Amino acid sequence: MQQECSDILTELESWYARDVGRYLQQQALATTRDMLDMSFGYHILQLGLRGAQPLCDASPIRHRFYSAERPAEGVDLLAHPDDLPLESDSVDTVILHHTLEFARRPHDVLREVQRVLTPQGQVLVVGFNPYSLLGAYARSRGLLRDPLWRNHYPVGEKRLADWLCLLGCEVREIRYLCSLPPAGSGRLRNWLARADSWAAGHNLPTGGVYLLHATKQVVGLTGQRRARRERRLIGLVPRPAARPSPVPQRYKVIDKGDVAA
Repeated sequence: MQQECSDILTELESWYARDVGRYLQQQALATTRDMLDMSFGYHILQLGLRGAQPLCDASPIRHRFYSAERPAEGVDLLAHPDDLPLESDSVDTVILHHTLEFARRPHDVLREVQRVLTPQGQVLVVGFNPYSLLGAYARSRGLLRDPLWRNHYPVGEKRLADWLCLLGCEVREIRYLCSLPPAGSGRLRNWLARADSWAAGHNLPTGGVYLLHATKQVVGLTGQRRARRERRLIGLVPRPAARPSPVPQRYKVIDKGDVAA
């Protein structure tokens, strides 16, 4: 199972290294910067695709760390996305970059993200839009048994919004990117770029990728979930420093017989 997840991540990174992927990554970085511009806190966690420039770099939060299921450059935490060794209410922002649609149990991943988020913590989900040109391409490649797309189980943004609502999260914004992927050269490429920019400016739901921004509104962890997590968890929330104990005074006897501090 872990080897399969590693292969999927490798294929996804390879796809993002191509022309369309690089174009999409730059758009996603700019949009993430706008959506998380007012995100504050101590810790931001990114799951899924990392790439040469992670989306968490667009956040003003300084402590950024990346979790994956296999060791690699830039990986700070080895863990399954549905079983994070982090304390509850300890992460201020979580980015799921194509995590849910390649997960066997996306509901469990969302529940785990909701658990580790602080109250009013933010979650940003990046996924392929199944109702787009890119979504149609992914389905056709999956039928042809492509190593990447045959393991792709798309999660539409509306269904995702319903899942988050059940977990006590409020959807704040959904943005769509890359309605028309770059193709060709010269005038054709420039025309496609202008048309795609117009579609993104009007936030048409035809974008090949959606970015869903939500906020955790409730605090809750059932007793069953608490009992299941018996191992030691990593605490990230800064704790106030302990107050220094009073220093005992030292006394010395002076020749005159007085006692002075």
